[in-house]
Amino acid sequence: MRHPAMKGFAAAAWVLLMAALVLFLPFAARAAGGAQTVCVICHGSLPGKYGEPVKLWQGSIHGENGIGCHGCHGGDPADSANAMSPARGFLGAPKEREIPAFCGRCHVGVEKDYRASAHGRALGRGGPTCVTCHGNHRVVRASLELISEASCSRCHSFERARLIREAMRETEGLIGAIEGKTAAFRRRGVDTDRLEKGLFALRNGYRSLFHNVDVELVRTESARIQGELRRLERELQGLDKIERRRKLAGATVVAAALLAALLFHLLKKSYD
Repeated sequence: MRHPAMKGFAAAAWVLLMAALVLFLPFAARAAGGAQTVCVICHGSLPGKYGEPVKLWQGSIHGENGIGCHGCHGGDPADSANAMSPARGFLGAPKEREIPAFCGRCHVGVEKDYRASAHGRALGRGGPTCVTCHGNHRVVRASLELISEASCSRCHSFERARLIREAMRETEGLIGAIEGKTAAFRRRGVDTDRLEKGLFALRNGYRSLFHNVDVELVRTESARIQGELRRLERELQGLDKIERRRKLAGATVVAAALLAALLFHLLKKSYD
């Protein structure tokens, strides 16, 4: 039978543990970004349209990168009583014309590209907004897969978009290949900082073409970017050759040392 003092100690420890959890949860919610905010906890348990945004967000690029509801809609993610208080920065859902500026708070360059495009110039007059192609809560990663017949033909013919996609396809393949090779060199301790900065600039230039509907301009820019990417690729090939030479030189030195040791051993035996 447990001693009364032990029972009292266990009860006190339980109370302290619960108090610690209550105090810690708001900080954990903030630290987790979007993982367990009060928005997710509350809406995730609701049925129908009130709970659907959480399910969609969980499968999005925002959810994957820990960007929670408050990252877009504002508010206090750790205080259920004030989560939707304008005094805590709650913005709510934007109206159609407000969507580009709403998303552009993070995607500054993308908003600029969109507004300069034919799509952006048609904002408020039937033109698409960011959510038309990327979704609102299940936000999808920008890729060539978004330029598809199923998506584009909702508003117009796919022919122009098809030409743009084909002009960009080779560029995307080159970027992916160079990213992989650069990462492999970096893991082996090679200084790739300059190459990565160059790739970053070219990738941004490539992505700015996504909102352009001028086929000839996309083709011209794609060709220019591909030329720069192939230059980076040649530099990577040069690094690969240098690394192979170093490995060969190292192996030669080791082999020579082993051979010298063997000869010394044989000479020693012959004198003995």
